[in-house]
This record gives sequence, C-alpha cells and structure tokens, in this order.
Amino acid sequence: MFGLKSRRRRRLLEKPFPPEWETIILRNVPYYGFLPATRRHQLRGLIQVFLADKPFEGCGGLAITDEIRVTIAAQGCILLLGLERDDLYPKLRSILVYPHAYVADVTAPQPDGTVVEGPEDRSGESWTHGYVVLSWDDVLRGASDTTDGRNVVYHEFAHQLDNESGAPEGAPLLADTLAAAEWARVLGAEYEALCGSVERRQETLLDPYGAVSPAEFFAVATEFFFELPVDLKACHPELYGQLRSFYRQDPASLISEESCC
Repeated sequence: MFGLKSRRRRRLLEKPFPPEWETIILRNVPYYGFLPATRRHQLRGLIQVFLADKPFEGCGGLAITDEIRVTIAAQGCILLLGLERDDLYPKLRSILVYPHAYVADVTAPQPDGTVVEGPEDRSGESWTHGYVVLSWDDVLRGASDTTDGRNVVYHEFAHQLDNESGAPEGAPLLADTLAAAEWARVLGAEYEALCGSVERRQETLLDPYGAVSPAEFFAVATEFFFELPVDLKACHPELYGQLRSFYRQDPASLISEESCC
C-alpha cells in the first residue's frame, strides 16, 4: 500500500506546478513570500498531493474554483512543511466551503466557563469524523493579514492534526513519551495561565478563545506560531519551543519585526 502511495505521489510531483496556481498563492497567501526557495518548492509539491486527494464541496451556493482550492490547500499544507509524511491529513475526507460566515446550532463553552446554546455565526469548524468547514470570506481575511494572530485555516487544520492522536485534546501525535511528557508540562501550564488571565480579565497575547479547552488552546497557539512568531517566542518561549519542535519549523527566523508582550 505504501509503495503504491509513494509511486502515485512521485507521479504527481513530476507534473509541473501550474503557474496560475502560484499566482493565486502569491496574491492570497503572503506567508509564502517569507519562505526560502526550498520550502516554496516543497510547499508546491504538498499542494499538488493535497488537491489530488482531498475533495472540496461548495455550500450556500458557492461554486468551488481553483482560487478557493489552492488558497486553502496552501495554508493547510504550510502546517505540514516539516512533518515529512506520506499521508496528508489522513482522517480528512472533505472540505466544505461557504461564501460567508454561516449559521450553525451549537452548544459552545466560552472562555469564562459559561455555555452558549443556539444559532451562532461561524467562520470555520473541524469535525472529528473527517470534515473541515470554512467561510471563504474568513479564509481570505485570515490569510491576507499575517499579523493579527487569526487564521481560520491554520486553526481548523490544527484541529485535524490534534485528532490524529485519537481525540481532540490539544496533543497531536508526538515523537515519543518524553516529547509527550514535555508537551503536556509546557502546554498544560500555558493553558492554565491563559485561563487564569481570562478569569482575571487581563490582556493576553494569545486569543482568549484558547481558554475554552486544551484543543482550542493548541489551535489558537498554532495561529500565533505562524502569524506572530516573533511575539510568541518573546512572550512565551517554552510554548514557542514546543511548537517549533512539533512542526519542525521556525517561522520567527523568517520574520523580522519588533515584538511586544
């Protein structure tokens, strides 16, 4: 089975990357411009494999275009650049895309411990049984501003990585038990600190939504790791170090800017 997958992947990578796809990435995914040439080449290959494997479905009257597929695939594959895997999001069956924020009936815990029930505008969701749901407006907004710490694709695809360990608990598949223990120590302490700050209504670098659960904390931390890596490294060095070890990437080394805790 793995031999067939490897041969199929090689055949995909032998195909030239469509220049119109790179035009889309350059226009819609500014983070691509920070990557060195070797990483850009690697990302283009991951995008080819991803788009060959993962179907997209338009919802709410949205017609799926190459711009939608390539923009989402590029951001989803940025998370995989250092993970060296044959299967890209193996549990992911389909990506559903709405034109705008959509309404869903939810029972949602809030950072302050309350629970909100009823209809809610959503920009994205990740389901444990293999679906990612996204708002195209929010995809474009999150990708275009690389300094606001908000990126719905990074967030929802981080949930998919989290699910690979068996349950969305804020702990993706890690190298070994020692790595898992250190991950639990650092992220557990950071999560508790964020929860405490939210309870005391203190300003935080990380989005307070990360205090909802360990799973949301990991997804929020992933957004900041790729969007505000210099700030995250300066203000939360151990958290940055754990994410750098897991993703095997160092985005702070690519982005030069003043940080502010």
